[in-house]
Amino acid sequence: MKVFERLDASHNWAEDEAAVIESVSRLAREEIAPRAAEYDKTKTFPWTNVEAINSLGLNGLFIPEAYGGAGMRYEVYIECARLIAAACASTGIIWSTVFHAIKPVIDFGSDDQKQRFLPQIASGGLAALCITEPDAGSDATGMRTKFIPEGDKIRIEGGKRFISNGDVADVFLVFGKWSEINDAKAAISALVIEKGAPGLETLRLEEKLGHRAASTAELAFNGILVPRENLLKNPGDGLGILFAALNKSRPSVAAHALGIARAAFEAAVDYINERRQSGRRIVDFQGIQFMLADIATDLAMCERWLFHVSQMLETGVDDVGVEASMLKMRASDLAMKAADMCVQLHGGYGYVEDYAAERFFRDAKITQIWEGTNQVHQQLIGRSFAKR
Repeated sequence: MKVFERLDASHNWAEDEAAVIESVSRLAREEIAPRAAEYDKTKTFPWTNVEAINSLGLNGLFIPEAYGGAGMRYEVYIECARLIAAACASTGIIWSTVFHAIKPVIDFGSDDQKQRFLPQIASGGLAALCITEPDAGSDATGMRTKFIPEGDKIRIEGGKRFISNGDVADVFLVFGKWSEINDAKAAISALVIEKGAPGLETLRLEEKLGHRAASTAELAFNGILVPRENLLKNPGDGLGILFAALNKSRPSVAAHALGIARAAFEAAVDYINERRQSGRRIVDFQGIQFMLADIATDLAMCERWLFHVSQMLETGVDDVGVEASMLKMRASDLAMKAADMCVQLHGGYGYVEDYAAERFFRDAKITQIWEGTNQVHQQLIGRSFAKR
């Protein structure tokens, strides 16, 4: 697969960045991947993988040096997220969720907030991003969680659903509506809740099609009181924070999807080079080669677009909503196509748990749904071309 070797080699990583990526690649290949099937089968949270990630200090990749991290480029994080997801999608989403939840604190938090929350994450803490509610998914403005000011405290009433890391997080970034602002959009605000806060309750853990080793929780906020200084920026600033966060988390979700896609593609190629039908290797059949050609071409182009968008963000381009939507939509569709092909080329073996193909298929599906359904992204992309 020389085309992908060349693609991987095309990145101009600095020496320290290349060393980190090589360490993550080795960790993913030698430790995380061999445990993926068992964690998936038993639906067990992969603490051993989390500990292995922490042993490399990987949370520090995206935490500034002033707060205990390494402060490496966004592109380095994206590549590491892709590598970990390729090895174990559950472990990949656990780690990526930490980034999704804590990046708004890095970008918008006060120095006091950063001093309070970031060192804990840099040293290996887990975080959860709390946006989705039972009646508010892709349309975040429909959320009902309330932030009610009470002197120097804020009382939180409501709940969230489908929260990755919700039962294990040390820090929760929660979006809700400021009770004294009536406008649905203008009221959205963001604040931090810490683990163990009285009134923070895990109602249930979801039984899921895929990502079975990564916990997904429904949370209740029963009158939680947090200090006013846990509020990011000002009341009503949450929607801007949310949009800025999504511009960075959607490429991250795309990297996760492309990790699954690359793993599924490579597993299919390995299998059909060994498996024979009618005395010939499966890979030698022309129809199979056409399938490989389509997926390989889309995968190479999508991975290049991933790093194009990452570079835009790295250089300070904030208005990348359309590009991020294009990336998330196409990467997640490709993950599903590659996983489907992997199952198909394995034949009956693709349908049983002896091979990873069926796990790739189950893990790929959610990437078309979370961080905005792909239908929402189609709408965002399409309407961007309407002339004002």
